[in-house]
Amino acid sequence: QVQLVESGGGSVQAGGSLRLSCAASGYTYSWYCMGWFRQAPGKEREGVAAIFSGGGNTIYADSVKGRFTISRDNAKNTLYLQMNSLKPEDTAMYYCARSLSSSLSLWNVAPAYDYWGQGTQVTVSS
Repeated sequence: QVQLVESGGGSVQAGGSLRLSCAASGYTYSWYCMGWFRQAPGKEREGVAAIFSGGGNTIYADSVKGRFTISRDNAKNTLYLQMNSLKPEDTAMYYCARSLSSSLSLWNVAPAYDYWGQGTQVTVSS
């Protein structure tokens, strides 16, 4: 079965950093574009960042651009999200997900992703 397992979440103060990881298994990881989403209480799930299968091209939400970096290690079947200069508004459950799109035209649309991890909680205090 396809499995995505996030880790690395936690509680930090504003201005701190966290690195999230997503371990993928059950499919040919390098063939797929991947994305990170987050969902805060009372809000809909939103796209944070996405990365092409080869890892050379990335897309970011305006709210995290310049602070977050998405990357992947295809040899390790692992997706990463480096989060720096964290703000209280970054507090959310963070999910990694798999997309079939090769262009990522729907990179920030949740229904365009077919498999999801269980999520890892990120809490940023002021």
